[in-house]
Amino acid sequence: MIPESFDYQRASSVSDAISLLHQHGEGAKILAGGHSLVPTMKLRLSTPATLIDIGDLTELKYISDKGDYLAIGAGATHWMLESSDLIQQKAPALSQSAGQVGDVQVRNRGTIGGVLAHSDPQADYPGVILALNATIVVQGSGGERTIAAADYFTGLWETALEETEILTEVRIPTDNANANSCYLKFPQPASRYPYVGCAVAMSTAGGSCAEIRVGFSGVGETAFRDSGVENALQGQALSESSIAAASAKAAEGRSVLSDVFVSEEYRRAMAQVYAKRALSQLS
Repeated sequence: MIPESFDYQRASSVSDAISLLHQHGEGAKILAGGHSLVPTMKLRLSTPATLIDIGDLTELKYISDKGDYLAIGAGATHWMLESSDLIQQKAPALSQSAGQVGDVQVRNRGTIGGVLAHSDPQADYPGVILALNATIVVQGSGGERTIAAADYFTGLWETALEETEILTEVRIPTDNANANSCYLKFPQPASRYPYVGCAVAMSTAGGSCAEIRVGFSGVGETAFRDSGVENALQGQALSESSIAAASAKAAEGRSVLSDVFVSEEYRRAMAQVYAKRALSQLS
């Protein structure tokens, strides 16, 4: 299908983009890589009156080490995240998830900010940034504010991002757990979206689990931290039996998606399988 007609504006800066959002009102949408928004426009699931293009804003395309955290500009592409030595060393789960997004063309155009702003429940990044305990930085006319990843995803395709705000940065703590993290997924063969995506960040001490964070994408209507798995393994000696027991808690008490490709029962079973694989990889 062909999208409905729309006005097109190219922002010269983040502040200019915010000004344009206010000028054009609730009918305006931000366009970055376009891999989330454009398909919905073609299906007429989204019909913005105005597109504000921020795809060329170099001020949003960066990855830097700030000491306590990694600062990632919202315009950083999947390829930038996949190929960054810094991210591979300090947050490997993010690098691994970026390398499994779509195909080469998508990874060279799509951005982390676009994925998180769109908040598709079956995207790769949401579960990862939950496991990495990330912070989302947004900017609007009232200035800058930060949102903990745990508070960012509010519902199906819904976030804490306001209509006139722009997601500008993702901050990943540089802690021991994040340096020992991974991301595994059970992908849809054509789209590569995860039926189940499991991210784990874990630090160990004396052969036991000292700290653990587990995030799932693709399983529920929103990405979520799995406290059942975390609580079952926290402080426990890492062994085949303790990992199996913790993995069996995956998605317990959660509402799980069901569709024409994968049933709720199968998704739930695969959540347990991929939790076990990820935990075993890090232990």
